[in-house]
Amino acid sequence: MSRLTRFLNFFRINKSIAIDLGTSNVLIYDKQKNKIVLNEPSVIVKNRKTGELVAVGKEAKEMEGKTAESTVVIRPLTEGVISDIDATREMLSAFIRQIYGGSPFRPELMVCVPIEMTSVEKKAIFDAAIGAKKIYLLEEGKAAVVGSGVNISLPEGNTVIDIGGGSTDIAILSMDEIISSKSIRVASNKFDTDIIKYVKKEFNLLIGDKTAEEVKIELGTAIKVPETENEISSIKGRDLATGIPKNVEITSNQVYEAIKDSINEILSALKEVLEKCPPELSADVIDNGIILTGGGSLIKNLDKLIEDEVKITIKRATNPLESVVIGGGKAFNNKKLLRALEMKEM
Repeated sequence: MSRLTRFLNFFRINKSIAIDLGTSNVLIYDKQKNKIVLNEPSVIVKNRKTGELVAVGKEAKEMEGKTAESTVVIRPLTEGVISDIDATREMLSAFIRQIYGGSPFRPELMVCVPIEMTSVEKKAIFDAAIGAKKIYLLEEGKAAVVGSGVNISLPEGNTVIDIGGGSTDIAILSMDEIISSKSIRVASNKFDTDIIKYVKKEFNLLIGDKTAEEVKIELGTAIKVPETENEISSIKGRDLATGIPKNVEITSNQVYEAIKDSINEILSALKEVLEKCPPELSADVIDNGIILTGGGSLIKNLDKLIEDEVKITIKRATNPLESVVIGGGKAFNNKKLLRALEMKEM
């Protein structure tokens, strides 16, 4: 087989790719390979003068807060939506090359997006995906339920809370449709910001995003815990009074104090969605429980708090970090769902 023939055959390959374009991470699912082929931080590093791409993904995240003036760290997505179209396009192109090499092809894309998006935000998705043959937009809440193994085509209600990096999507679904939903820009990254503010106020110490994320993962809890479970961790930062590095100790209950207001916002949004649920589906919601997914759902005791508040069983997704992109990949097989999605031919 000649090089030209191989090139033309590759160009004709019908690729269907689902993308969870998250504020914190980008995940890509290849339908033909039936697996996740990429999971990388949504970060790039560029040279300020030349505009050259220096690093992307994990390598770029490692540079965050440590770069020289000649380089700049860019997070192309904010609160679940694209804030820098050019940077998003560069990031996606780099990830596609990383997976498939430099050979040209035009895949059909299933891009998982927050439930409530403006027309401007949707246009940004289409503009960033130049080179695709066809683009579908799938709501993350819907994708998360499908990715958790639930058949949303049945005439019964299923509820999901998807706490991502930049947004939380809450939805009740039935027969492939969203019956009641709400999307708020309060999620895992907001927890990090809450911790940074708390540490600054209580300890007069400045810490970075990476340290805050580590504290959240290690100590984060959605309820106040007894002293026997009140873990302690040492954190390092810059003393705002002296300007020199300093260590302080922070506890699980202090992290709870830092993030409780954001957790309560998510609870309020859930109650609002449940109040809009049609009476005919209320019994299904109680019987089927609520699926809790997304990276932010990993906060300890969050399931207990929600159960206590709404008196409905909480079911944690098996793969909370991956359920959205898996659902996006599975959506290619649901012809009825595909016809209902917003789509653009490129």
